Amino acid sequence: MFNASLVKFKDIHSKYGHLTPIESKFDIPYDIKRIFYIYDVPNIETRGHHAHRWVYQTLICVKGSLKVRLKNPIEETVFELNNPSIGLMIGPWVWNEMFDYSEDCVLLVLASDHYDEKDYIRNYDIYLEEAKKIFGGED
Repeated sequence: MFNASLVKFKDIHSKYGHLTPIESKFDIPYDIKRIFYIYDVPNIETRGHHAHRWVYQTLICVKGSLKVRLKNPIEETVFELNNPSIGLMIGPWVWNEMFDYSEDCVLLVLASDHYDEKDYIRNYDIYLEEAKKIFGGED
């Protein structure tokens, strides 16, 4: 999918457990300026429902599982995140919806910039209108 991909991180395993290191500009191609996590989301709820104009994010399900639907004016894909050593990197101009959270789900998000409401597109019709300028076409 355009501007989105799975990223496999190192998984260092020993008798002491697992360690997954993640470094800016080495494991992900941007500086991490904001970190947040989402948890205790009821299974029937969906989150996201937005796209970013300039921020990159990497979603890592550190516990449990969830699904992430990504859309643009041309395509739609659903990813299941259930492995703490695999992240989903999402760039600008990709609409996202997160759903089907397991009861124990903890989702860690690494963002390329600080929170700025002007970066968010929260209305899907406005997103499509703006995104068509990026992707081409006027359907």
